[in-house]
Amino acid sequence: MADLLLALDVKGRNAAVRVADACAGEVDAMKIGYPLVLSAGLGIVKDLAKAEIPIIADFKVADIPNTNSLICEEVFGAGCSGIITHAFCGHDSLATCVDAAHDHGGVCYAVCEMSHPGALDFLSGGNAEKMVEMAKAVGADGIIAPATRPERVGVFRGIIGRGMKIYSPGVGTQGARPEDVKMYVDGLIVGRAIYEATDPKAAAHEFHVRSK
Repeated sequence: MADLLLALDVKGRNAAVRVADACAGEVDAMKIGYPLVLSAGLGIVKDLAKAEIPIIADFKVADIPNTNSLICEEVFGAGCSGIITHAFCGHDSLATCVDAAHDHGGVCYAVCEMSHPGALDFLSGGNAEKMVEMAKAVGADGIIAPATRPERVGVFRGIIGRGMKIYSPGVGTQGARPEDVKMYVDGLIVGRAIYEATDPKAAAHEFHVRSK
C-alpha cells in the first residue's frame, strides 16, 4: 500500500486552490514547486492549507549549507510540513536541510534519481546509490526515486531498508503505473494526470484506489 501525493505544478492561486479543494480526501499529501510559488507567492501555502492536506515544498534545494538553511526557514515558516532537496550537492548541504526540517518539526526528502530520461546522464548508476547511502547516513526521512524505473527503486529499497520512505514520481503522464512500483514505495507522486484532468477529483480517486 502506498500513499498518493499530488504534484500541484499549476500556475496561479485560483487554479491551485480549485485542484487542491477537489482532491481533498483523495490524496495523502501534495507538493508544490516553483511554477506555483513563483506565480502566486509563498503565501499560497496558507490558501492551500484550507484543504487540510499536508504540503511539501518541492524546491529541490541545491545550494551551499547557509543558503539551504535560509530557504528551509522560509518554507517551514510558511507552514509547509516537508521539503525536497537534491542530494548531489554533498553531505553538508543535505544535512543542513535535514536538520532544519527536524528543527521545525518537519521532514526532508532527498532526490537521488529523477524520472525523466536525461536523469541517466548523471543522477544514476553508482552516483545514485552513493546519494541514497548519504541520505540514510545524514538522517533524511526518505528519498525520491523514479517510478519510471521500478528496478532502480527496488535497488534503493535494498539500501535503505524499511526505515526510510521512498516517494516515487513519474506515474501517469510519464508512463509509469502504480502497479509497477507500489510494492517498493511509500508514496506515488502524480501531477498532470490529475490536475489536467477534466475531473481532478475523479482522477485522484482512481489513482488513490490503484495505489492501495
